[in-house]
Amino acid sequence: MKKQRVYLDTSVFGGYYDIEFEEFTRPFFNRIMEGKFKILLSAALQRELQNAPERVQKLVLDLNADYTEFVDEDNETLTLANEYVREKVVGMTSFADCVHIALATINNADLLISWNFKHIVNVDRIRSYNSINIKNGYRRLEIRSPRDLFDYES
Repeated sequence: MKKQRVYLDTSVFGGYYDIEFEEFTRPFFNRIMEGKFKILLSAALQRELQNAPERVQKLVLDLNADYTEFVDEDNETLTLANEYVREKVVGMTSFADCVHIALATINNADLLISWNFKHIVNVDRIRSYNSINIKNGYRRLEIRSPRDLFDYES
């Protein structure tokens, strides 16, 4: 079976050490470390993690290179991210979130995973992001939290 290609935003890495989110984030990372997913990493993620605690940064470094893929930001990414703002899905202060969504969309991620319920994992915003994606010829992006990927069979 083909591995799902999963884009993680910065909140997922921070959630590993957050009391509120660790219950679902840690088992999700265990599945990542077992190679259950292909993780998409980006310069946007690297920029945001520069000021994170060292232990959070180490989570990225500990990912097996065989299970990761680096996706590049380019003009297409920035154009789509700007369109999310222009269409008022979120304000300009959430542009970094838009870059993550655009990267996942353009690179055909199967899922974007986030703990950001205000700007990303939000039904109304997901519908708006996907409306813009479809209007621009991209496929619909599944946006979920790590809780949605909890493996109840384990």
